[in-house]
Amino acid sequence: MAGGIGSRFWPYSRNHRPKQFLDFFGTGRSLLQMTIDRIRPLVPIENVLIVTNIDYRDLILEQIPDMRKEQVLCEPARRNTAPCIAYAVAHIRAITDKANIIVASSDALILNETEFQRIVSKGLDFVSENDVLLTLGMKPTRPETGYGYIQFEAADSDFLRVKTFTEKPNAELAEVFLKSGEFLWNAGIFLWNLQTIWSSFREFLPDIAGPFERGAAKMGTTEEEAFIQSMFASLPKVSIDYGIMEKAQNVYVLPADFGWSDLGTWGSLYDLSDKDKEDNVVLHCEANLYESQNNVVALESGKLAVIQGLDGYIVAESDGVLLICKKNEEQRIRQFVERADELYNGRFS
Repeated sequence: MAGGIGSRFWPYSRNHRPKQFLDFFGTGRSLLQMTIDRIRPLVPIENVLIVTNIDYRDLILEQIPDMRKEQVLCEPARRNTAPCIAYAVAHIRAITDKANIIVASSDALILNETEFQRIVSKGLDFVSENDVLLTLGMKPTRPETGYGYIQFEAADSDFLRVKTFTEKPNAELAEVFLKSGEFLWNAGIFLWNLQTIWSSFREFLPDIAGPFERGAAKMGTTEEEAFIQSMFASLPKVSIDYGIMEKAQNVYVLPADFGWSDLGTWGSLYDLSDKDKEDNVVLHCEANLYESQNNVVALESGKLAVIQGLDGYIVAESDGVLLICKKNEEQRIRQFVERADELYNGRFS
């Protein structure tokens, strides 16, 4: 899944080049390219599908040059993760009646790729033989309020039946979850076989499955793109978690520990980055900091920042926009983007 705009990383992430296409760590690889790199040992590149906004197809083909245009499925409108996944599954159904599927976002960071590949291989073996919906759960290390949580039933198995999902709890509840030992972070990485997930769409989201089934003869043909253009925007906006995972009875979680992070905010990037002796993070630029600590500074390459007296701020500049924002109030960035859109007719979004 590679269709988001990453507005919480504004102004670095913009509509014309959102965060999944950016190289945040100076490795020469974007988040999308890193995602494809870790999938390649598991899935032949010709079997990889990327679902994205139609505006980003050329960017994807530029960054993943050995993918064919037909492997990039373009949404004409953003309808959340359930329609996105249904589109990919319907496309696969037009090609084959049997497949095991990995669903992942293009903007997560995974530090131990060897362990990731081991866990995913194990999960694929499980879903190939069982009528289950499997998700990967990360052992929580702190009472994080920005992640979803999965409560599991204790069992003498690596694969645990899911009891409940909780989306982004408050600090007090997150502390309870951490201490209980019964909860994992929801990484948003799903594994299932083709028949099981499509049966789940039919049962729980018939308003999404129905239109795809009525147009099944067009999927996988030269008529597919026009068909998607004609119907996709009318699909309900719903996440896969709310639409299916929270309702189904055959949901399991496989605990994992491969250095996962949802790279969703400046704060999460700060947490993962190397820091100087004053706990400042400087990305892609030069910075002279005086009496300043706990900041993240990200400017376009070749620029210099001279900063005095800041504590706990985001200083980010890109493509004509400078943001200076308290790190502990970064949830307001979306509000800042919306206001800038109103004032400047979308020129800086």
